[in-house]
Formats: sequence, structure tokens, C-alpha cells
Amino acid sequence: MSDPTRLAPHDLVAFTRRFRLSGGRLRRVRLRTPRGKAVAVELHVTASEGGNPVRLVLRLEGVEEYRFQMRPGQPKVRIADARIGYLNGLFFVNLDAWGLEPGEQPKLHDYRGSEAYAGGRELFWHAVPPKAPPPAA
Repeated sequence: MSDPTRLAPHDLVAFTRRFRLSGGRLRRVRLRTPRGKAVAVELHVTASEGGNPVRLVLRLEGVEEYRFQMRPGQPKVRIADARIGYLNGLFFVNLDAWGLEPGEQPKLHDYRGSEAYAGGRELFWHAVPPKAPPPAA
């Protein structure tokens, strides 16, 4: 497994251009509560990089707010739309973003209105290498 890369706010545009989360799959959500430390949220997703599927782990540390709620009629695994932003000193990841008008920037209420979002002080990511094919018999 590769070492996690810390994202800075100015890296978000390049990251979201490189990895397309919309149309991908949510594979796992993991809440970490290490003793004596702040909550961390790990999002294991399949995204697209240049048209090829890639597995990513997005890890928010110093999480101050999150919501993961399933409602009838909503996609359970498929990521219809996603947003990653930096507002008020927190990184926000939203996996069920509503469409915005062209050029419109998401605001804090756009993230908090989501059924699947988290906001934390730091954001890390790494790609999960593909599994080796089984040996030929």
C-alpha cells in the first residue's frame, strides 16, 4: 500500500480533475476513534482516472462533523455526484452532491444538506494497488 498523500486546499482542483468520483462506487465507510484522538473517517471508493477504474482511500482526520444516512430510493453504492471542498478551515467530502449551476461553487449548506458527507481538518488519500491475478494452473 502506498503512503497517504496529504491534500492541501490548493490541490483540490487538480485532484478532482485527476480522479472522477462521480459514477464511481462507495466500497466502505470506516469511522476510526483512536483513544485520545479525534475521529477519522475513511472512505473507500472506486473512482475513474483517465477512464480507468482506480480504488482510492480518502481519509479525513480531525473530523468535526459527519452524516452517513440511507434513505429509500437513494443509490446505496453508486456515487451519482460528489464534491470535495475546503470551507471555514475544514475539508468536506460529499458523496451525494446535488447538481450546481455552471460556475457555481458549493457552499457550506450544500455539504451539510447531504446524506453522505464528512468534514475534517486534514484530508489524505492513497491509491490501492490492484490485486495480482491468481497464478495459472
